Amino acid sequence: LLIFFRKARRKEKDAGTTEDPKLYLEEAALERQLPELDLRMLVDLPPGLDYNEWLASHTLSLFDHINLIYGTISEFCTQTGCPDMTGPGLRTYLWFDEKGKKTRVAAPQYIDYVMTFTQRTVSDETIFPTKYANEFPSSFESIVRKILRLLYHVVAHIYHCHFREVALLGLHAHLNCVFAHLTLLNQRFNLIDPKETEILGDLEAALLGDSASSVPEPTTVAT
Repeated sequence: LLIFFRKARRKEKDAGTTEDPKLYLEEAALERQLPELDLRMLVDLPPGLDYNEWLASHTLSLFDHINLIYGTISEFCTQTGCPDMTGPGLRTYLWFDEKGKKTRVAAPQYIDYVMTFTQRTVSDETIFPTKYANEFPSSFESIVRKILRLLYHVVAHIYHCHFREVALLGLHAHLNCVFAHLTLLNQRFNLIDPKETEILGDLEAALLGDSASSVPEPTTVAT
């Protein structure tokens, strides 16, 4: 039982523009709710369990918790305050529609697209089967990769633009734990491109430390 549970491009800014201090790297903010051993064990595929079933369980859990956390601070994420979908490292995310057309949208619109797409996908019986006779599609892992990449964008935006509100609500330990879960799942199964995750590499090192480096080499599972 789990306890908790497009590509990005760098935004060019005027010369001399610097990022605000990263509040989420301050020592008082570096809390999480699970000990190191539990974090490592959380992502290991149990013997005999189907790989796709394991990915589905983690994906659903992460979606639920990231959606919940964003919901608590969504009133602060507005078209005016967040006119672009941004993350640390001067990163700006563009939305790619079903035809591959990229569009620059405000953060609340982008996140609504992410949550709507994910909810529709995880509710589709042909993709996330819940009935015994139904099989996972051959493309299931690639679908999970897309969902996790988009959810990572949401987490990055929360840390970059709304961590102060998260901390004031006392939810920073929960957010850090969800981030650790997503990070270790990715490290275990190599699900997200490193170019996507590098922007929170400093947080990963600060939060996980030796836990991250002790995770086994990424696993490729035959399906």
